[in-house]
Amino acid sequence: MYKVLIIEDDPMIGDMISMYLGEEGFEVIRMETGQKGIEAIKQFAPDVILLDLMLPDMDGLELCSQVRTTSRVPIMIVSMKNKVVERVAALGAGADDFMCKPFSMHEMSARVHALIRRSNFYQNASDSARMNPPARQDAKSERAEALLADKNKIILDVQTRSMIVQGQLVETTYSEFEIMKCFVNHPGRVYTREDLLQTVRGFDSYVTDRAIDVHIANLRKKIEDNPKEPRRIRTVWGVGYKFVY
Repeated sequence: MYKVLIIEDDPMIGDMISMYLGEEGFEVIRMETGQKGIEAIKQFAPDVILLDLMLPDMDGLELCSQVRTTSRVPIMIVSMKNKVVERVAALGAGADDFMCKPFSMHEMSARVHALIRRSNFYQNASDSARMNPPARQDAKSERAEALLADKNKIILDVQTRSMIVQGQLVETTYSEFEIMKCFVNHPGRVYTREDLLQTVRGFDSYVTDRAIDVHIANLRKKIEDNPKEPRRIRTVWGVGYKFVY
């Protein structure tokens, strides 16, 4: 039975979601404040979190960022806010999906299932890679397919979907990894925002040009010595971005 943590202070909405997901076979608990939600994450170990942005004790984006520093649990924002800038901010804070109130319970349930499915797929792929390392005699060919590296020690492992920068493991979202894979595969190529949108569309529910800029900004923080003066992910004004060694 999959577990859902709802962090929502509105009792009517919270109870309605809890009842619907409970009837769908989920184990559900609801917390009314951000602090109680943080405590519940440790104790309840949810498979997915439904998070309201407007909580009585803290901002939902702040909570989302805090959770993302220690956990990969999928987070879906459920909020009355529906402006593009707010959805982009949520993605930038580490959310995986965003639904605007009011919404269809059927769609909400489908998205919860999709988030859990995707999370389990990545986890299973990572576990499989750790438990079944390539045979020594095939190591060279296996790693040639699994690793995409540049001369400055940026390594993408497509089996475990992890990025290593100068010997350090760096966490990425799904979309960040896909964008970085395009860059490392084709250094010097200029990608328009539309190119990158097509790369991640289907994984970000509300992906926009602005969301691509947020992903680029986050990647620069993770791989650049000075994100304000990027040397690797460069802006091609009026066009898009390119990656250089």
